[in-house]
Amino acid sequence: MAQKADSLKKATAADSLFNSMNSDNKKEPVTIFESSRLILSQSTETVKKNNFNVLILHRFGDISGNMGGGQYFFGLDNVADVFIGFEYGITNNLNIDIGRSSIPEFGGLVDLELKYAVLHQTNDDSSPLAITVIGEPGIRLYNTYPDFSDRVSYFGQVIFARKFSHSFSLQVAPSIVQDNSPVPALPGNEETFFSLSASTQLKVTKLMSIVVDYAHPFSSFRNGTNGFSDPLGFGIQMVTGGHVFTINITNARAVEEINYLSDTRSDFSRGQYRLGFTISRTFDFNHKENYNVKK
Repeated sequence: MAQKADSLKKATAADSLFNSMNSDNKKEPVTIFESSRLILSQSTETVKKNNFNVLILHRFGDISGNMGGGQYFFGLDNVADVFIGFEYGITNNLNIDIGRSSIPEFGGLVDLELKYAVLHQTNDDSSPLAITVIGEPGIRLYNTYPDFSDRVSYFGQVIFARKFSHSFSLQVAPSIVQDNSPVPALPGNEETFFSLSASTQLKVTKLMSIVVDYAHPFSSFRNGTNGFSDPLGFGIQMVTGGHVFTINITNARAVEEINYLSDTRSDFSRGQYRLGFTISRTFDFNHKENYNVKK
């Protein structure tokens, strides 16, 4: 019996080592960001199959400057934009999203989006990058336009991301915006332009990160001479159970990419920056519970 027990111990130890080695060698996708949304940008992360994600993004008014300060309770008395969005996982890699931005100067944009994860970074580094593509039309419900087509804008983006360590993640995202009517409607403004975004996340604890988000439109019209600024945001992201909560400071008034890339004219140097937050809550419809009813 003693020999039998001893052999079982040896077998168990060997099996444990073998299983551990197999586990280490198993190729798994890496989670680069905790949420599908950062401050300004979307991330490479997608909502998994049969999961439903609710997004609420809010921008307050200017903290400082002519439209800020104590008279407006440092922007909390005003609302720049509110975005409510819904993301559903058709597959683990393909999402369909719909969202509504309420910012009045942009006509209340409604967007419908497809988001597809082309490639995942893997833990064995056989795939060193994650690549996700986004395609989105947006329709402005309000304001007056000559034709319906003038209400429509389009947004396309490719996101490249990598988790360099447990604490540090980085992504860059070239994109194109097509506004059928120039936004803003000013002489000389282009209807189509390219932009490049960069976002980074630095973990300070297991559940808390610092996030920085920046975008630069490549446009001869959208420059400092004409009063435009590059969108920039800083924030703290916290993971709390099923929620991901981000509180941030940004000069962008608009939440939706089409809007803030087309028209950001707020500047940090003039006190035109604002408090904002993002709430992400995911519901998983994959698990079905069986209830045994006693008679």
